[in-house]
Amino acid sequence: MMRGLLALTALFVAVLGKDTFEGHQVLRISAKDEAQLALIKDLEDMIEFNLDVWRGVSDVASPVDIRVPFESLQSVKIYLESQGIDYFIMIKDLQVMLDEQQKEMENARVAQPKNTDSFDYKNYHTIDEIYSFQDMLVAENPNLVSKIVIGQSYEGRPLNVLKFSTGGTNRRAIWIDTGIHSREWVTQASGTWFAKKIVTDYGTDPTLTAILNNMDIYLEIVTNPDGFAYTHSSNRMWRKTRKPNPGYSCAGVDPNRNWDAAFGSAGASGYPCSETYHGPYAHSESEVRSIVDFVKAHGNIKAFVSIHAYSQMLLYPYGYTRTPAQDQVELHNLAKKAITNLASMYGTSYRYGSIINVIYQASGSTVDWTYNQGIKYSYTFELRDTGRYGFLLPASQIVPTASETWLALMAIMDHTYNNPY
Repeated sequence: MMRGLLALTALFVAVLGKDTFEGHQVLRISAKDEAQLALIKDLEDMIEFNLDVWRGVSDVASPVDIRVPFESLQSVKIYLESQGIDYFIMIKDLQVMLDEQQKEMENARVAQPKNTDSFDYKNYHTIDEIYSFQDMLVAENPNLVSKIVIGQSYEGRPLNVLKFSTGGTNRRAIWIDTGIHSREWVTQASGTWFAKKIVTDYGTDPTLTAILNNMDIYLEIVTNPDGFAYTHSSNRMWRKTRKPNPGYSCAGVDPNRNWDAAFGSAGASGYPCSETYHGPYAHSESEVRSIVDFVKAHGNIKAFVSIHAYSQMLLYPYGYTRTPAQDQVELHNLAKKAITNLASMYGTSYRYGSIINVIYQASGSTVDWTYNQGIKYSYTFELRDTGRYGFLLPASQIVPTASETWLALMAIMDHTYNNPY
């Protein structure tokens, strides 16, 4: 009977075209020393196991989270145990968690909201629902918000950017993007909440009002629309873009390894099926190139914040070198202030520092490129959590996550406003 049910499930999955993760586990692996760390790194690179690294090797103090397909579980566990490497099962069956999230979304779905006040910020949304939200926000706030389409994704979706401005030309500006890695759903959800927060607080919050009276804010909520649509239609765990890789059955480029900042060096993969594949050349992805062109054409962006999940970190350049950024002291002090403000709401603890020192070596990343363009206040957030749910953060945590992150964003924006350069 059970076998029949499983066969039926597999048939439905095949018909619907949705990847299933039945029996997949997420293992949290801890190294005792540098030798074990090297062995875990070797494991990450074993193509035959088809592993999905959720949180990669950085240092002995930081655990590694890896999604292991059911068919590789026994081999991976034997490898770890034979090397004396400690691990525990963080997520026992990924599909169970995915089904719960899907059911939660379906139960929360109501009729199309009539305005942004009735939009459900406490739940996850599809790309069409987010695009509709953006249009409503612009229609409701024509003197403050406009929508700019800075390009098209590979599959032809618009790359929408919301511009919050009180007028003037080529003013100093702040850029915020969410969802460059498509499976990090709490980021797009937070971006939507930020957009509403800006229009709600302008005119009542003196700090934000002063910023917007003198500067513009640009917000790209769905930075990787093809990948995001694919996480809803086919594979919830999809991270990359969706452009085909000639000669390979696997598609996509990691858009956070595709920037012209030590492109293609250590900290990115040249293998097209890797989750950190850097692409054939820098800015090969239209989703990345559109931002590059926009930033260069604007010429007056003073802060650039790219928002990811998960791990609870606030990071600044560099990712590709241990040479400190020229502004390291100021960037570090501002990061400390930002995470202190963030923690004041719920006590959420963040680590902070340069990318290479806090998380791992990464080449071709967004904020390394923006910093090298002269945008001093370049930061990357890694939002909640630290691994209990990973990329599948429950919807009940969306608004708390967005609310606390906003306090950190305000610290960065206020500092940028008060320290012109």
